[in-house]
Amino acid sequence: MGEPRAVAAEAPEPEAPLALTMGEPAGIGGEIALAAWRRRNDDGLTPFFAIDDPARLRALAGRLGWDVPVEEIAAPRDARGVFSRALPVLAEALAAPVTRGQPDPANAPAVIRAIDRAVELVRSGDAAAVVTNPIAKAVLYDSGFDHPGHTEYLAELARDGGPAPVPVMMLACPLLRVVPVTIHVPLREVPQRLDRRLIEHAGRVTAAALRRDFEVAAPRLAVTGLNPHAGEGGAIGREEIEVIGPALETLRAEGLEVRGPVSADTLFHAEARAGYDAALCMYHDQALIPIKALDFARGVNVTLGLPFVRTSPDHGTAFALAGTGRADPTSLIEALKLARRMAEGRARNAAAAAV
Repeated sequence: MGEPRAVAAEAPEPEAPLALTMGEPAGIGGEIALAAWRRRNDDGLTPFFAIDDPARLRALAGRLGWDVPVEEIAAPRDARGVFSRALPVLAEALAAPVTRGQPDPANAPAVIRAIDRAVELVRSGDAAAVVTNPIAKAVLYDSGFDHPGHTEYLAELARDGGPAPVPVMMLACPLLRVVPVTIHVPLREVPQRLDRRLIEHAGRVTAAALRRDFEVAAPRLAVTGLNPHAGEGGAIGREEIEVIGPALETLRAEGLEVRGPVSADTLFHAEARAGYDAALCMYHDQALIPIKALDFARGVNVTLGLPFVRTSPDHGTAFALAGTGRADPTSLIEALKLARRMAEGRARNAAAAAV
């Protein structure tokens, strides 16, 4: 992995609509988009538009028996005038008919184009942020997609001719923000993957995002240890002494307020959560178990370190639920709301910096 580079902030247009990608069309993305629009007034949603196939969304709404008018728009700016009466859709035609729960690789190019277009529109200021519906990576791989996942592809789209930024994943809900330093890594490989630079990068990117996007003036980070009891002074492991602790000392020397390494089992009760703005965790489940236990439905996946705002529901394609109308749109609704708040926060910070 190359040296992580700082990504310059860009000023989005906060009044622009949000761009919502189609995700895997055989999954639940379409119906949670329809359901989110149905709840737009109850949940205080601001305008968004879907980059999707209008015909398939109309057919889906009809099968579900939902009164959701779908209106094709020519440009994102049209979404604001349409949103109150219909779901605005920027057309991206699918190559093959959709069978719920049965993804077709023929539709993979449209899924990828929806992501490309969303990023182009937010980079141009025509959209305020990118909100992505879940994709089926295995289906995209069959069509030649050669990126590990959504996040890595978005980083590639953000490279601007130079090295791709090294993004950081945050999971956020109203009660907690967590950042896993290592993500989809077998547990037995985590100690080998952890190094000082990885932890320092996660801390820097998280603190910068808290200031820029969440408007936390003086971010407070809490950092877990890897081992039980944070290693018990070396008796139960030395990663805290040899890797994590030195990384935190570097971050403190740079002026960041960082607490740790602390035992993960003491970090997530209510009193502890009041003492920090985000928790850096050493591996996937150490971060995701507490947030999903606290608020499973409202968790949002946020990608930090990109020159644009990107959020996503914290769940997958849920093929077994597709087309049943039972998929819960709450995580998507929270992703839309958080994307709006982050875009507005980023714009206010950019405006203040320009004065």
